[in-house]
Amino acid sequence: MTDETKKNGTDEEINETVVDLEADAPVEEAADAEIAEPDPIDLLREENEKQRDQLLRLAAEMENLRRRTARDVKDAKAYSVTAFARDMLGVSDNLRRALDSLPEDKRSDEIKGFVEGVEMTERSMLSALERHGVKTIEAEGQKFDPHFHQAMFEVPNPEIPSNTVVQVVQTGYMIGDRVLRPAMVGVSKGGPKAEAAQQQPAEDKPE
Repeated sequence: MTDETKKNGTDEEINETVVDLEADAPVEEAADAEIAEPDPIDLLREENEKQRDQLLRLAAEMENLRRRTARDVKDAKAYSVTAFARDMLGVSDNLRRALDSLPEDKRSDEIKGFVEGVEMTERSMLSALERHGVKTIEAEGQKFDPHFHQAMFEVPNPEIPSNTVVQVVQTGYMIGDRVLRPAMVGVSKGGPKAEAAQQQPAEDKPE
């Protein structure tokens, strides 16, 4: 075998190898393409989960909106007359002041009808306010509560527990669950509670 024949034979083998590699390449690329392509069912499941999540969020938002709207409507019905009721309380206070300014011994028969008319007007006004949710704050004898009472002065009284409402200067009112006007009160000072804090327990005293 000559050198030329050996050379040609080697070239032919190389060419055949190149051809074989090129023939196998499309098959491998096709196989890779099939592996890389996502499963349509998985895509549908993923899309379904996204849609479900969006629907749940939307349903939750709509429920929250419904609750807020219902609460706002309820508050609007309950507290829509707040400003008007507060103004009417001022009128009621003036009627009460007019009655209190007239001593009992001065209420003669001539003005008895007038006094009764003013009292009836006051009661009628308070009844109308009560029908719209306005209630009186019962303060006298109660423990002082800054949420419902406004302290105007202190009354020293060792026989009554400290911070007890002993006098109501101006009646307080509530509308629904809100304070329309706090009660202006006088509270006790120096009662049993204060004395107990100052006294030393008997068992602690030296013999």
